[in-house]
Amino acid sequence: MTDTPGWASPGSSEPPRDGARPPADAPAAVPGQSAPPQDTPPARGTAPGAPQPPYAGPQPAWGTQPGHGGPPPGWGPQPPGGGYSWGVPQSPKPGVIPLRPLGLGEILDGAVSTVRKHWRVTLGLALGVAVVQQGASLGAQLAIQGDTGDLTPVLTALISLPLSMLLGVVASALLTMVVSRAVLGQAVSIGDAWRDAKPRLLQLVGLTLLTGLIAGGIVLLGFAPLIGYLVAGAEEPAIVGLLVVVGLLSLPVAIWIGIQLSLAAPALMLEKQGVITALSRSRRLVRRSWWRICGITVLSQIIAAVVGGVISTPFTIAGMVIGFDDFLGQVDAGQSGSMPAAMLITMAIGGVLSSTVTLPFTATIGVLLYVDQRIRREALDIELARAAGLPEHGGTGWGDQAGPAPARL
Repeated sequence: MTDTPGWASPGSSEPPRDGARPPADAPAAVPGQSAPPQDTPPARGTAPGAPQPPYAGPQPAWGTQPGHGGPPPGWGPQPPGGGYSWGVPQSPKPGVIPLRPLGLGEILDGAVSTVRKHWRVTLGLALGVAVVQQGASLGAQLAIQGDTGDLTPVLTALISLPLSMLLGVVASALLTMVVSRAVLGQAVSIGDAWRDAKPRLLQLVGLTLLTGLIAGGIVLLGFAPLIGYLVAGAEEPAIVGLLVVVGLLSLPVAIWIGIQLSLAAPALMLEKQGVITALSRSRRLVRRSWWRICGITVLSQIIAAVVGGVISTPFTIAGMVIGFDDFLGQVDAGQSGSMPAAMLITMAIGGVLSSTVTLPFTATIGVLLYVDQRIRREALDIELARAAGLPEHGGTGWGDQAGPAPARL
């Protein structure tokens, strides 16, 4: 029989545990004799004639028994709306994510919720960036008109790349500010996001260039023997194959470094860090979580690619149908390397719509990964709860904290 408060095991000589005393008129026990029988109620579930445990009097109700300050753990009042709480406190959720370590589904849902709840800002910002990017690429293609032959795609990319990179940096900075407000459940406009992000834009451009040079430099270093061997005019297939393998081995290293530095941009924008400090900060946050962050990042990119492909594919097909006759005419005339203007314009429209939907999603995933890592490592959820003004956490806003808030995060 298990010992419980107010009960003693049969044959045990220890006194009752809850301090129960025998009645005053009970005969005293004589040494060497057993105690006189007591009129005790039979225990529930005990067969007649079986030894009865000593009776310690009526048992107190929950909340009055020594050692019990209330009902058993896990038994709480039923929450509003039905169901049972089982005593598990709910994490506060002032904005798009609950303030606790996030799972994969919560990060993806937080990204979608940010775009849905702040669609005027996120989609409007992404639409403006996508229009300028696609317009620059389309203008470069129409200006070249295939006069450079097979080098036309390369030259088009080189012409539009600087503008695309700059616009990508601006979009990333503004969307980071939008997410930082959305986590706290605060409304934000493009003007507010611009005012918060503007002081850090030059540093973010430098950070983007530096991370690109680091990853690209690793790949270039891996393929440098192959490039040198081919430039020298040697074409031994076995050696070329070996050098290709050596070059491909640099790709995992570049990916590993890229994930290590993937949280540097949110750290720079939200913590007001310098470029080098933000890179070091990202490495510390990613440490021991590389595979998780890499998996979520790759999955988000795959989702964005699939969604973008679904949106842009009808426009690509329509463009090919519209410009098919003109394209065949150019091929018959020996003018290869250029596509008809109608085809390019139709495909550019599909690219604009695709980027408008996918750009906010991928940018938001990066910021939420940063927030999640800080919650796991530094208990940022407590500070966020105070910043959101949750009274149960003793906060009414950033005014409760010492010093200025790091970009409202």
